[in-house]
Amino acid sequence: MDEKNETLTDFFLLGLFPELQYISILITSILLVYIIAFTGNAILILLIWVDSHLHTPMYILLSHLSLIDLALISTTVPKMAINFFSGKKNISKVACGTQIFFFFALGGGECLLLTLMSYDRYVAICNPLRYTVIMNPRVCLQMALVSWGGGALNSLLNTIYTMHFPFCGSREIHHFFCEMPAVLKLSCEDTSFYEMVVSVICIVFVLLPLGLIMASYMLIFLAVLRMNSPAGRRKALAVCSSHLAVVSLYYGPAMIIYMTPHSFHTLEQDEILSMINTIFTPMLNPLIYSLRNKEVLGALRKAMNRRFTLS
Repeated sequence: MDEKNETLTDFFLLGLFPELQYISILITSILLVYIIAFTGNAILILLIWVDSHLHTPMYILLSHLSLIDLALISTTVPKMAINFFSGKKNISKVACGTQIFFFFALGGGECLLLTLMSYDRYVAICNPLRYTVIMNPRVCLQMALVSWGGGALNSLLNTIYTMHFPFCGSREIHHFFCEMPAVLKLSCEDTSFYEMVVSVICIVFVLLPLGLIMASYMLIFLAVLRMNSPAGRRKALAVCSSHLAVVSLYYGPAMIIYMTPHSFHTLEQDEILSMINTIFTPMLNPLIYSLRNKEVLGALRKAMNRRFTLS
């Protein structure tokens, strides 16, 4: 009897494109992306932790970004894969709320962290003589705590308010994870006011950080143009262009999903944008940000040589 009542309160995740004919190929490809993302981010975290030459503010913040990405992709993909291969689509209300919390905590934390990382690059390029004074270890730790704490606090409030709505009728979530807008569509009550509040919150966690990021890189670009060294100019532009690529991949889908009316995009488009945001961006971040850098590649070669020497 308890099991039956529990089932009645469960949600049902319909998964990615349930009507797609060759969905197994897509799920297998996503699992491959997950393995690459997990491995790449884990390697980057270990390299930064092990190699003392990478104990700089830029790489410490990058290690936190990799940790967020690793946790973010693990919040959605394993559950999606388990549901697909087991044939079970149900997810309990508690598990759904937990997934919403971690998704928003990690997503909000990444928004804040990307903003602080752009400030780190601004200080490094525009004010290099005072970089070690401004970006000292204490400030770096405070930046990391603000990112994690700010994301968690915002997510806690949103999760509690989202899950307090009564759900009646269909409990089928047209998504591959418990995404807040998809869950709100199942509510019996009018959620338009709360959706407006979410749009305001997105201004704080999306538009404001994005504006600060663009302002930082505009100042960096102007400073780079004034550089006398062609090599220094190329290096600065390479770093900034890679950072901006990650920012556009992350912020673009988030703005469309959470800051535009639902009538402007279909359920299938939401799923595609969520895939870019939660699956492909965590895979690309370690490649775009760090694994192409000489310092990281040098640390990787050093670690491999040490392993071969010991064996």
